[in-house]
Amino acid sequence: MDDMRLSLLLNAVSPSIGGVLVRGEKGTAKSTIVRGLTSLLPHMDVVAGCRFSCAPEAPDPQCPDGPHAPGDGMSRPTTLVELPVGASEDRLVGSLDIEKALSEGVKAFEPGLLAAAHRGILYVDEVNLLSDHLIDHLLDAAAMGASHVEREGVSVRHAARFLLVGTMNPEEGELRPQLLDRFGLTVEVAASRDPRQRVEVVRRRLAFEDDPAAFADRWAADETELRARIVAARELLPRVTLGDDVLLQIAATCAAFEVDGMRADIVMARAATALAAWAGRTEVDSEDVRQAALLALPHRRRRSPFDAPGLDEEKLDETLEEFRGQGQEPDEDPEPDGPGDGGPGDGGPGDGGPGGGVPPQGEGPAAEHSPAPEETSPPAPPSPSPEPAPQRAGAGERAAVGASEPFRTKVLSVPGLGEGAAGRRSRARTEHGRTTGSVRPRGSLTKLHLAATVQAAAPYQRARGRTGPGLVVRRDDLRQATREGREGNLVLFAVDASGSMAARQRMSAVKGAVLSLLLDAYQRRDKVGLVTFRGREAEVALPPTSSVDAAAARLEKLPTGGRTPLSAGLLKAHDVLRVERLRDPSRRPLLVVVTDGRATGGGADPVALAARAARLHAADGTASVVVDCESGPVRLGLARELARELGGTAVTLDELRADSIAGLVRDVQGNRKTTARRAA
Repeated sequence: MDDMRLSLLLNAVSPSIGGVLVRGEKGTAKSTIVRGLTSLLPHMDVVAGCRFSCAPEAPDPQCPDGPHAPGDGMSRPTTLVELPVGASEDRLVGSLDIEKALSEGVKAFEPGLLAAAHRGILYVDEVNLLSDHLIDHLLDAAAMGASHVEREGVSVRHAARFLLVGTMNPEEGELRPQLLDRFGLTVEVAASRDPRQRVEVVRRRLAFEDDPAAFADRWAADETELRARIVAARELLPRVTLGDDVLLQIAATCAAFEVDGMRADIVMARAATALAAWAGRTEVDSEDVRQAALLALPHRRRRSPFDAPGLDEEKLDETLEEFRGQGQEPDEDPEPDGPGDGGPGDGGPGDGGPGGGVPPQGEGPAAEHSPAPEETSPPAPPSPSPEPAPQRAGAGERAAVGASEPFRTKVLSVPGLGEGAAGRRSRARTEHGRTTGSVRPRGSLTKLHLAATVQAAAPYQRARGRTGPGLVVRRDDLRQATREGREGNLVLFAVDASGSMAARQRMSAVKGAVLSLLLDAYQRRDKVGLVTFRGREAEVALPPTSSVDAAAARLEKLPTGGRTPLSAGLLKAHDVLRVERLRDPSRRPLLVVVTDGRATGGGADPVALAARAARLHAADGTASVVVDCESGPVRLGLARELARELGGTAVTLDELRADSIAGLVRDVQGNRKTTARRAA
């Protein structure tokens, strides 16, 4: 956990770095470590009674609780505010009392979590599962240092500068690139594979559960020392110099790794400066730049959800060496950057141990139980997606082939109007989008329909004794705007891996098409699942998840061969969708069957069994698309017949491309309507 501890401590020294994103497998104490940071941060001075944590020496002139006269304040601990995944928009940004605003002209504002996090820490556990509209508000506040609440012409603004810390398990899905870039640093964590370290973790956990107070007292001295070091590093930070030579190394490194934009250069400069202050030095050296690059660049190099974050350290060292000292004048010799120069990890004064000044794991009262550094094997790198279980080689099975280059696909959508989680695929009633009407609010009012509210209140103004210019509005007059936007769906792939699909060039094209659809699902905020069928049975290769890269990993290792149990594949897909409807009834499914339509296994009459299984999906109203993989001059049209039984549409691999024939979405909807009329 050295990298994670170092990243959090660097942000404690210099909050302008921009926060930390912690990626790692479940059960690695990510949340525990983040919460532990709060007790290490120094207390802060705030204006007494201010709900927005204004600093007494420089209060916010636009504070809703202001104006505040400069003066003495009160001291309190730094706050850690947790943003739940299921939080509402009003809970995050705050809410206005619309009734008072309309009738009395009073801005009755109830602050949200962004206000509570000002000058503190905003912690988002499972940040990759956060709703898109909440992420948008979070991005705006992080970029501008302020939060704006707008409700039908009534506006409130307050400062919102905070240290953003997020944790996530990559198996549950990736983050949008825009949000990834907002995190200054990122680290990968994994549980240690060394038995002795694992024993020590269990021992300390049990000791804490037996007597929490005694456990805290045991480590109080170490925390006090670490807190004092943070304060000292903060005081030293303004005196740290960033020379032209290291600035050139920073710029050259970002250019060499082709990161987008300029934020990476700025974050690296701030992180390198904080590293020097943490080590007790007033000059930034090349080792600081190297450590800053390892923390600031990996997550900014992802070009698609299938790219694993990481950095080529050999290339990094070559770049730093190439530009070492080039920012200095010709008559100056660059300072040596070797052992004993006071850099992080060299054991010199002010250095807390390996990893840029982090105290060694073995310090403290439990050192007698900790393994020596030379006895500790490094933790295994985390796996971004679960590895598929090895499959036995059967008769006629062929090795997995690689996928062809992904392409931009046609938009596949579910007909009708849903009410699922916000996304970008199908039409749905959402909190954001175009206004389509109004209703009476069931709970608190969030989106006022002004015209409908005025229309409801207007007939009663004389009876209510209106005398002035203001409109007399009662609670019963308020109308909530109904809006239409887009939702994310569950896209379940049923992929034929039988012998009839096993030609290398053909299967490569099929995998490329599925990868393209997976990329489209990532961009449209869908959940995805993968069912494969071959030989005599079908299996769920990946249960429905938000991690499209996990689906891509399973698809890449998919072997082919054997008969085509089409009915088994459709029945397995039906079982998966039935369970998912119980778990999340509002998320509508889209079934994508990738096959040539042949049915050669699963019973005495496999074609009839496949048709019966397809009609089960049609009876449930499941939207479906059959990707017809049949090739050659002679085509049997079996995939199109399967699409008719499913009540969906069939599309060839060529037609799936976005630059091919138009109207695929209309075809999906048109076939559904035709099937419904035929059933009636």
